[in-house]
Amino acid sequence: MKETASALVETIRLVLPLLRRITDEQASMRPSPGRWSSKEIIGHLIDSAGNNQQKFIRCMEQDGVHFPNYQQDFWVKSQYYNDEPWYLLLLLWEHINLHLAHIVRNIPPYSIAHTITIGNSGSFTLEFIVKDYVEHLKHHLKTIFPDADFLANSFKMIY
Repeated sequence: MKETASALVETIRLVLPLLRRITDEQASMRPSPGRWSSKEIIGHLIDSAGNNQQKFIRCMEQDGVHFPNYQQDFWVKSQYYNDEPWYLLLLLWEHINLHLAHIVRNIPPYSIAHTITIGNSGSFTLEFIVKDYVEHLKHHLKTIFPDADFLANSFKMIY
Protein backbone atom coordinates (compact mmCIF):
# COMPACT_ATOMS: atom_id res chain seq x y z
CA MET A 1 0.00 0.00 0.00
CA LYS A 2 2.97 2.32 0.54
CA GLU A 3 3.74 2.23 -3.20
CA THR A 4 0.13 3.15 -3.98
CA ALA A 5 0.24 6.03 -1.48
CA SER A 6 3.45 7.26 -3.10
CA ALA A 7 1.87 7.09 -6.57
CA LEU A 8 -1.03 9.23 -5.31
CA VAL A 9 1.29 11.83 -3.77
CA GLU A 10 3.46 11.89 -6.91
CA THR A 11 0.40 12.42 -9.12
CA ILE A 12 -0.67 15.38 -6.98
CA ARG A 13 2.87 16.81 -7.00
CA LEU A 14 3.10 16.61 -10.79
CA VAL A 15 -0.40 17.81 -11.69
CA LEU A 16 -1.08 20.55 -9.14
CA PRO A 17 1.25 23.15 -10.74
CA LEU A 18 -0.45 22.52 -14.09
CA LEU A 19 -3.92 22.86 -12.57
CA ARG A 20 -2.90 26.15 -10.92
CA ARG A 21 -2.04 27.59 -14.36
CA ILE A 22 -5.67 27.24 -15.44
CA THR A 23 -7.67 30.42 -14.81
CA ASP A 24 -10.98 30.41 -12.98
CA GLU A 25 -12.71 31.33 -16.24
CA GLN A 26 -11.00 28.53 -18.19
CA ALA A 27 -11.80 26.01 -15.43
CA SER A 28 -15.51 26.89 -15.69
CA MET A 29 -15.79 26.21 -19.43
CA ARG A 30 -17.37 22.97 -20.56
CA PRO A 31 -15.61 21.53 -23.64
CA SER A 32 -18.98 20.58 -25.13
CA PRO A 33 -22.60 20.16 -24.01
CA GLY A 34 -22.97 17.30 -21.59
CA ARG A 35 -19.27 17.24 -20.66
CA TRP A 36 -17.86 18.44 -17.36
CA SER A 37 -15.72 21.55 -16.96
CA SER A 38 -12.35 21.29 -15.20
CA LYS A 39 -14.05 22.59 -12.05
CA GLU A 40 -16.64 19.84 -12.29
CA ILE A 41 -13.97 17.19 -12.90
CA ILE A 42 -12.03 18.31 -9.84
CA GLY A 43 -15.34 18.47 -7.93
CA HIS A 44 -16.06 14.90 -8.98
CA LEU A 45 -12.58 13.89 -7.80
CA ILE A 46 -13.28 15.57 -4.44
CA ASP A 47 -16.52 13.57 -4.20
CA SER A 48 -14.63 10.42 -5.15
CA ALA A 49 -12.03 11.09 -2.46
CA GLY A 50 -14.73 11.53 0.18
CA ASN A 51 -16.56 8.38 -0.90
CA ASN A 52 -13.33 6.41 -1.00
CA GLN A 53 -12.25 7.64 2.42
CA GLN A 54 -15.44 6.08 3.75
CA LYS A 55 -14.76 2.85 1.86
CA PHE A 56 -11.17 2.61 3.06
CA ILE A 57 -11.99 3.17 6.73
CA ARG A 58 -15.08 0.96 6.75
CA CYS A 59 -13.15 -1.87 5.06
CA MET A 60 -10.32 -1.54 7.57
CA GLU A 61 -12.90 -1.85 10.34
CA GLN A 62 -14.66 -4.96 9.05
CA ASP A 63 -14.90 -7.44 6.21
CA GLY A 64 -17.97 -7.70 3.96
CA VAL A 65 -18.94 -4.01 3.86
CA HIS A 66 -21.84 -2.91 1.64
CA PHE A 67 -21.65 0.61 0.19
CA PRO A 68 -24.31 2.49 -1.83
CA ASN A 69 -23.85 3.44 -5.47
CA TYR A 70 -22.44 6.89 -6.21
CA GLN A 71 -24.65 8.93 -8.54
CA GLN A 72 -21.84 11.07 -9.95
CA ASP A 73 -23.88 13.35 -12.22
CA PHE A 74 -26.33 14.17 -9.42
CA TRP A 75 -23.48 14.86 -6.98
CA VAL A 76 -21.63 17.15 -9.40
CA LYS A 77 -24.78 18.99 -10.50
CA SER A 78 -26.16 19.47 -6.98
CA GLN A 79 -22.93 20.98 -5.66
CA TYR A 80 -22.62 23.71 -8.32
CA TYR A 81 -18.88 23.28 -8.69
CA ASN A 82 -18.73 25.80 -11.53
CA ASP A 83 -19.74 28.50 -9.02
CA GLU A 84 -16.85 27.65 -6.64
CA PRO A 85 -13.56 29.55 -6.87
CA TRP A 86 -11.01 27.38 -8.71
CA TYR A 87 -8.29 27.92 -6.12
CA LEU A 88 -10.58 26.64 -3.33
CA LEU A 89 -11.44 23.49 -5.28
CA LEU A 90 -7.73 22.87 -5.86
CA LEU A 91 -6.91 23.34 -2.18
CA LEU A 92 -9.61 20.92 -1.13
CA TRP A 93 -8.65 18.37 -3.80
CA GLU A 94 -4.97 18.55 -2.85
CA HIS A 95 -5.48 18.21 0.88
CA ILE A 96 -8.09 15.48 0.85
CA ASN A 97 -5.85 13.42 -1.44
CA LEU A 98 -2.80 13.97 0.76
CA HIS A 99 -4.92 12.76 3.67
CA LEU A 100 -6.02 9.70 1.66
CA ALA A 101 -2.36 8.95 0.91
CA HIS A 102 -1.69 9.09 4.66
CA ILE A 103 -4.57 6.66 5.29
CA VAL A 104 -3.40 4.29 2.55
CA ARG A 105 0.17 4.36 3.84
CA ASN A 106 -1.13 3.15 7.21
CA ILE A 107 -3.66 0.48 6.17
CA PRO A 108 -3.07 -2.57 8.36
CA PRO A 109 -1.93 -5.53 6.23
CA TYR A 110 -4.60 -7.81 7.69
CA SER A 111 -7.37 -5.66 6.21
CA ILE A 112 -6.27 -5.42 2.56
CA ALA A 113 -8.18 -8.63 1.76
CA HIS A 114 -11.39 -7.33 3.37
CA THR A 115 -14.19 -7.03 0.83
CA ILE A 116 -16.76 -4.45 -0.14
CA THR A 117 -19.77 -4.53 -2.44
CA ILE A 118 -20.88 -1.29 -4.04
CA GLY A 119 -24.54 -1.14 -5.00
CA ASN A 120 -25.19 -4.27 -7.01
CA SER A 121 -21.55 -4.64 -8.08
CA GLY A 122 -19.57 -7.68 -7.12
CA SER A 123 -17.18 -8.04 -4.25
CA PHE A 124 -13.92 -6.06 -4.34
CA THR A 125 -10.99 -6.22 -1.95
CA LEU A 126 -9.79 -3.14 -0.10
CA GLU A 127 -6.48 -3.50 -1.93
CA PHE A 128 -8.26 -3.33 -5.30
CA ILE A 129 -10.41 -0.35 -4.24
CA VAL A 130 -7.36 1.62 -3.10
CA LYS A 131 -5.35 0.94 -6.27
CA ASP A 132 -8.35 1.59 -8.48
CA TYR A 133 -8.89 4.97 -6.78
CA VAL A 134 -5.48 6.20 -7.95
CA GLU A 135 -6.11 4.97 -11.49
CA HIS A 136 -9.56 6.62 -11.47
CA LEU A 137 -8.02 9.92 -10.39
CA LYS A 138 -5.42 9.74 -13.17
CA HIS A 139 -8.11 8.83 -15.72
CA HIS A 140 -10.04 12.03 -14.96
CA LEU A 141 -6.91 14.18 -14.87
CA LYS A 142 -6.14 12.91 -18.39
CA THR A 143 -9.42 14.47 -19.54
CA ILE A 144 -8.11 17.86 -18.38
CA PHE A 145 -4.59 17.22 -19.75
CA PRO A 146 -5.02 14.77 -22.65
CA ASP A 147 -1.41 15.26 -23.80
CA ALA A 148 0.13 14.67 -20.37
CA ASP A 149 1.95 11.43 -21.13
CA PHE A 150 3.43 11.40 -17.64
CA LEU A 151 0.00 10.52 -16.24
CA ALA A 152 0.16 7.24 -18.10
CA ASN A 153 3.87 6.59 -18.49
CA SER A 154 5.80 7.85 -15.51
CA PHE A 155 4.32 5.52 -12.91
CA LYS A 156 5.04 1.84 -12.79
CA MET A 157 1.90 -0.23 -12.58
CA ILE A 158 0.69 -0.42 -9.03
CA TYR A 159 -1.38 -3.55 -9.56
